[in-house]
Amino acid sequence: MPAHLPKSVEDEHVRTLVTRLEQREQRARPSDDELLGRAGELSRAWLDGAAVPSSVRWVTTMEKRWGSCSSDDRSIRLSHRLKGMPSYVVDYVLLHELAHLIEPNHSARFWALVDVHPQAAKAKGFLEGVSWQQR
Repeated sequence: MPAHLPKSVEDEHVRTLVTRLEQREQRARPSDDELLGRAGELSRAWLDGAAVPSSVRWVTTMEKRWGSCSSDDRSIRLSHRLKGMPSYVVDYVLLHELAHLIEPNHSARFWALVDVHPQAAKAKGFLEGVSWQQR
């Protein structure tokens, strides 16, 4: 900030920047309810609405996997390590778990469901890079 700016102008710039940063962080760190809503959007867009989870939530107990799905109660859990990653990466992991509600294994049919995402290859590469760096 230039030293010659009046304090009132400096304060306004700081308030504006803080607001923009908070909005950006909220988009990168959606709440559990927002994740559930996003899951519905992804299911309708890519899976003809066939995958309907009962819940989607962040968990802090998942250190090796990015997500998991329980077909019994139709719940999806995403690792807290995804928070702050690009939205296409979170969407990819969420779509991956949604696909498990339709196809419980990693068969060719499963991958056909997941790979409809237009940024699937990019997201896989991103996650592989993060995993390699964290090893």
